[in-house]
Amino acid sequence: QVQLVESGGGLVHPGGSLRLSCEASGIIFSTKNMGWYRQAPGKQREFIAIITSGGITNYADSVKGRFTISRDNAKNTVYLQMDSLTPEDTAVYYCKAIQNGAWGQGTQVTVSS
Repeated sequence: QVQLVESGGGLVHPGGSLRLSCEASGIIFSTKNMGWYRQAPGKQREFIAIITSGGITNYADSVKGRFTISRDNAKNTVYLQMDSLTPEDTAVYYCKAIQNGAWGQGTQVTVSS
């Protein structure tokens, strides 16, 4: 059974940083492409970033240059480093095991002064 557990969300001031983590179990993590998505209130879930099993990354234009996705296969964990946060980044952030289609439960990120 695939399980993804996100952590690291919270309240941060504009211009601040957070690092999200997503620990996976029940999959051969190193072989999976992993993604981060977010859903703001009243909006559809949107793609943020992806990292392939080979370490290739891609980002949504809205976060390019501010967010960094990475992975540690030894820890079965994918990370999302978020810098220069703005109130528009407020959302619930989800990780996804792309090939399996499995989602985590989400972690809330709130950017507010």
